[in-house]
Amino acid sequence: AAPIRYVPGKIPAGVFKVSVMPFTMEDAKKAASFWDVPGCKAGVVTGDVAWGLLQHAKAHGYAIPAFNCTSTSTINSVLEAGKVLNRPIMIQFSEGGSAFMAGKSLPNEKGVLQASTLGAVAGAQFVRTVAPAYGIPVFVHSDHCAKKLLPWFDGMLEADEGYFKVHGEPLFSSHMLDLSEEVDEENIAICQKYLKRMAPMKCILEMEIGITGGVEDGVDNTGASKDKLYSTPEDVFKVYEGLNPISPMFTIAAAFGNVHGVYKAGNVVLRPELLGEFQAYAEKQTGVSKPLFFVFHGGSGSEKHHITTALNNGVCKMNVDTDTQWAYWEGLLNFYRAKEGYLQGQIGNPEGEDKPNKSYYDPRKWIRESETAMVKRVKEACADLNNV
Repeated sequence: AAPIRYVPGKIPAGVFKVSVMPFTMEDAKKAASFWDVPGCKAGVVTGDVAWGLLQHAKAHGYAIPAFNCTSTSTINSVLEAGKVLNRPIMIQFSEGGSAFMAGKSLPNEKGVLQASTLGAVAGAQFVRTVAPAYGIPVFVHSDHCAKKLLPWFDGMLEADEGYFKVHGEPLFSSHMLDLSEEVDEENIAICQKYLKRMAPMKCILEMEIGITGGVEDGVDNTGASKDKLYSTPEDVFKVYEGLNPISPMFTIAAAFGNVHGVYKAGNVVLRPELLGEFQAYAEKQTGVSKPLFFVFHGGSGSEKHHITTALNNGVCKMNVDTDTQWAYWEGLLNFYRAKEGYLQGQIGNPEGEDKPNKSYYDPRKWIRESETAMVKRVKEACADLNNV
């Protein structure tokens, strides 16, 4: 199907109108605190509240970081950091991370991905249960979904729709479709199809135009051509043309040289100033100041000045995964190095051959060390994004 073309002031045939948002970018600029967003609360936020928080972030020059989680422990680490800072936070699940959440022994067949669906839904339900106790607004998001993973996306949307029937809101705050491997026309057309399904629930869609390099959750873009690592103003505006008539609740992960994973400063040529060019082109076409909401992918290892430039040009969300994975591991590594003599057997340590070591090898002890290290890194990411 060809993408729906955008004509200012006109709604294409077959596309329904979404009710006018009560909270605008002008309102967001006037709101001193994110708590001033109408309906903002502790716990999982969706719909107008979630979109209002992204508007507030964009208007006030900060971004809400999204952290990939694979367990209740990593979820709790993110929530703890958000609580300490008293700032909004995002928890997101990848397809592989979702399967891990459900349990690696469960079947997860290609074309079905039942364990991935189960794990994502279970993770979202866990976040909904505990998040209010942390006293901050929390987004629940699903990360990269390539075309081959659409059964997972469908399963999550079914869960959203079932939850919406009972509670009047979707289970998740938002979902990401990453169809950047497909031609742009197909990418946008599939995004349109799903946004039409999400819009009645006011569920936010994130999409990717252009390719993020590197490897992420089994998707290998290390061989991507250089030109695909940088989007163009025309490419990005085609997304706006195709999606905005359906719902304003979408964000764009435009490519500006991003690479997943960690890398030495200077090894990747990031050009976040391109986001400003994309905004200027879209503003010229629509008459709306900075109409685009951007997402920064491949943020691990990024130089601080690049992050600042991205924030100035409309980035309202940034993904963080590799750095928090390392932090979680390093917490355990440092604990082992410090307590190595107490971790060689159940009995016997530097204090005596008959001394028990249970208080050292109890999972609650060393997992907590990992959590503490991850909390510190989450707080650092929030500071980098002015989310403090």
